[in-house]
Parts: sequence; structure tokens; C-alpha cells
Amino acid sequence: MAEEQLESQFQTLQIDKTSIPVYLLKTKSLPVDGYEEHLSSNGSSSADHDADRRTHQPIFVPVLEHRFHDDALRTLRRAAERFAFAGSSPATARQPATHNPARRYGGIIFTSQRAVDAFGSVVAKLDPAKTSNGTLFDVDMPLYVVGPATARGVRALGLPCPVIGEETGSGEALAAKILEHYNALPRDATHQHERPQALPGNAGGAGSGGNGAGEKLSLLFLTGEQRRDIIPKTLQGAELFPFERIGVTELVVYETGEKAEFEEEFGDLLREAKKARVAEQAVVVFSPQGCEAMLSALDWIDEQTGRYSAARREIVSGPIKTRVITIGPTTRDFLIEQFGFEPDVCSETPSPEGVKAALAPASTA
Repeated sequence: MAEEQLESQFQTLQIDKTSIPVYLLKTKSLPVDGYEEHLSSNGSSSADHDADRRTHQPIFVPVLEHRFHDDALRTLRRAAERFAFAGSSPATARQPATHNPARRYGGIIFTSQRAVDAFGSVVAKLDPAKTSNGTLFDVDMPLYVVGPATARGVRALGLPCPVIGEETGSGEALAAKILEHYNALPRDATHQHERPQALPGNAGGAGSGGNGAGEKLSLLFLTGEQRRDIIPKTLQGAELFPFERIGVTELVVYETGEKAEFEEEFGDLLREAKKARVAEQAVVVFSPQGCEAMLSALDWIDEQTGRYSAARREIVSGPIKTRVITIGPTTRDFLIEQFGFEPDVCSETPSPEGVKAALAPASTA
């Protein structure tokens, strides 16, 4: 990131001393990012103190690089074009209802924005009329999502399908929701009566494979290379009755790696903030990846131990108050276990609303 670009980000802060930069260690979601929308509004509605009227300035600092798996996306496109997600034809005055023997999946699972982006790149290449009118995607086929941000991304694709799981917030909660919801759907929506050919390539996980006569349609789980298996394991749990279990076909559509320039770019931002004499700033951490680089850029790591040093933090921070917020317990626990650093706040929910609530104490003096 060029120095002139960094300086421009802090021009407003140099004029308005009440602004609080909030470094969001993530790639900005397009076309709209919920974190930017929520954090750009006033930090508090109270007018009792000047501090209560401070506003947050969201600044996105990408930590990760995401690369789509083109072969998997081509496979996904072919599956859609061959009616793997299409429903049956309803009865008309001229003909009876017909079953779709090509259908392979009863729904799709999304647990990350990158998976939504990958799927969106496929949808963009399909016939718009067929994606919106139910020809390629059954209007009753559930699209399962792990939280509000993922839900917004899926809805933006313009498919006619119901979006389920917005309130869940975690893989465990989503898996429980899927078991409850999918098993309550009509049999015609969840079962296939002819055996279609299995999706080639990246199929895997518990319960993957073709669907025999009368068997449940599997759910397609679009994932990255690094993922937890809590959803497939839960949906195929040994404690479930056989008729309750739900097959899962996993398709790896992207891979993620830490961005090589992240530590340098974040460090440049912190130095510009110091030059702008910012009194307070916040860092929002979304995943364990990049945590070490984040602490290194803040210069809070003891060179001898490689772990967090509270004494060093006090020395290097000077008059600037820096708060670190994680959006969930996984990242919080990683920082504690690996670096001996306990974040200032752990957001109660992994959402823009949760992060804004976590920032609230910083906006009340």
C-alpha cells in the first residue's frame, strides 16, 4: 500500500480528533460490506459527553488471499446446467407432474463469504432467466448459511431459493438447524427415486456419493481447503436414526493463504495513525490466520519468547489506546494458547452487530 494512500485514509482523522480507526483484518465484501455499514454510523447515540459522539472509521486490511479452484467451479457449473439442483415439473392442464431424474442435491451449504463468492462466479455464467425462475434451482431448495453476513451474500445472488440459518452463527448451530429443517421438508423435496451419476472430482466426506432409489438427496457443501468437519459429522452422527441422517458431498471451491504483504501494510497503517496522533484505535480479528503478523506489527511480541509481552505493549503503545477484538471464541482461544495474549473483547456474535456492540465500551468514557 503506497504511503500517499495511507496518508489519505487519515486526513479525516487529523481534522476530526473524535474518530476512532477500526482496523478490520479482512477483505472487504462486495458490493456491500455489513461491517462498514454498521461501523460508519455514530459510535453511540448518547450526547452526555463528547466521547459518546465519537465515530468509528472502518479500515479494511486484507489478511488472506483467496484463490478459486477453477476445475471445481467448472464441475459446479456443469452440474447446474444439467439440472442437478432443479426440482420437478408441476402438473398442468396438458400434462401430469414429472419427476426430475437428474437432480442430485437437496440443498447447498455455505459457511464462508468466499464460498458464496465462488458460487456467485458460477451463477454469473448461467442463463439469468433460468436462475431466477426456478428452471435450474428449485424454488423450494434450501440454501443453508452460517450467519447474517453469509445470508446477505447468498440473497444478493438473486436465486429463488429460501435462505436458511441466518440466525445460527456457528457450524454447530447450523448443523442442528439443518437436521431440524431438512428432515421436516416434504419427502418429494428431499428424496430422489433414480440414481444419478455422482459429482466427479472433489466429492468426499461422510455420506457422499449417489442417491439410490428412495434415498435422501445429499446436501452440497461448498468449502475451502481448510475447514472443520463438524457439519458432515453432525449430519451423519451415529446417535441419529438412519432416517434422520443427511448425506453431505463436499466440494472444495477455493483455497486460502496468508497475504505476504499483510504485516507490512498493517504496520504502515499503525505508523500513520501514530503520526496523526490518534488517541484510540481498535483491531478486529476474524480468524487465527494472521494473528502472529498482527501482534508483530503492533510490536507486542517479546523477541526472546515469541509470545505476547504486556510490558512491551505499554512501552510501544505510548498515549494511543489500542483494543483488540475477536469475532468468536476460536480466534480468542488461539491467541491465548499460542501467544499468551487475551484479547480485550470477544464479540458475542460473529456479525457486524456483534462487533459494534463489542466496540461500545471504547466509545463511552
